[in-house]
Amino acid sequence: MFIAARRHFTRSGERRASRAGVRRTFLRVVLAGPLLAALVGCGSSSGPSSADLVAQGKQTFRYETFGDETKWTDTLHMDQVINTVDPTTALSVGLKVDSEALPPAVVSGIQNGSISLTDPATTVALLKLDAVLGVKATVTSVNGKDSVTRVGITCALCHSTVDDSFAQGIGKRLDGWPNRDLDVGAIIALSPALDEATRAIFNSWGKGRYDPRFNFDGKNGPQVIPPAYGLQDVHSITVTGDGPDIEYWNRYVAVTQMGGHGSFSEPRTGVSVTNGTDDLVTSKLPALQAYQLSILAPAPPAGSFDPAAAARGQQVFDASCATCHSGPEFTDANTRLHPVSDSMGEPEPDDVPSYASRSATKMYRTSPLKGIWQHPPYFHNGKAATLDDVVSLYNDRRSLGLSSDQRADLVQYLKSL
Repeated sequence: MFIAARRHFTRSGERRASRAGVRRTFLRVVLAGPLLAALVGCGSSSGPSSADLVAQGKQTFRYETFGDETKWTDTLHMDQVINTVDPTTALSVGLKVDSEALPPAVVSGIQNGSISLTDPATTVALLKLDAVLGVKATVTSVNGKDSVTRVGITCALCHSTVDDSFAQGIGKRLDGWPNRDLDVGAIIALSPALDEATRAIFNSWGKGRYDPRFNFDGKNGPQVIPPAYGLQDVHSITVTGDGPDIEYWNRYVAVTQMGGHGSFSEPRTGVSVTNGTDDLVTSKLPALQAYQLSILAPAPPAGSFDPAAAARGQQVFDASCATCHSGPEFTDANTRLHPVSDSMGEPEPDDVPSYASRSATKMYRTSPLKGIWQHPPYFHNGKAATLDDVVSLYNDRRSLGLSSDQRADLVQYLKSL
């Protein structure tokens, strides 16, 4: 959330949250289609069009494993695990099912109970349909029975969810939304290749959290899975601003976390990884970035905030928060990073080492705020459960002197973004 509380020039009093909401809705709905190509722009007339690049990136985001089956099958043997897991168990650890990938007969079977959600064979069938978000499986008939023989993961595992329109955990895809129901650690801990001590660490992470540096420094400090939407025009896209664009972090995750075939090197942290003898990552990064930049932050649901209170809250925000949460993206991340002392997420809970200290920059960016209503808990480590907690923490730590009414109005404004 907002990093500093120095007073800032007040924006025009004529701008009100309700008007801003109308403009945001207009831009999201009207401009997203015909002008998206211009916004994303591949910068070359000789290559694929921007629309084509976005379409390619969408496929990469949803279905590309970068060859990481080598890690998830050959090393962790997760194929063996999946063959024993029923859909109900899979849904309980946050895996999601794309209802639009289900044939009518399967939909009817789930609805009338003829297809069991407590049978591991149903999980295999869903994977064969490419219906489980972020999990890509090869299904082969073994002794007359379909079985998963190879499995990998994609970006969508952590950075997509569903709208629950069919059932809890089953619905239409929402790309870019962080899957805060996903218990990555618990899933990995099922691997028969891990020792008990490592399993215990993974099981300690909890839903919606993941530590993308644990495999290098051995420090257990899981972070909340961040959204992958609303990043157009934001240069420092990670919480510590390590790279200049999404391609940097996509390469880091694809190679060092997912186990994709390719290379990543970062002298500032001493990380240098090469998987395989081929490169299945580099050529896909431009399109993947184009798609991610095309994903707009979701507008707040109708009736989810009080417009009059939000208008008052905007005045509080302009006076107390806008120095750092500035500009149309509500962040100064394109011009500077901040020292650890500016972060309300520090000190880390449970005496965990500072996350910034484990990064390349040793600093934090100011987080963009569009769509903030959608992804509690807040701060990089989930230290604040609600926006009310966020505002109260800033009010106390920064001595803002906000009254209870001002704090409530500020929360309504944040919900309107």
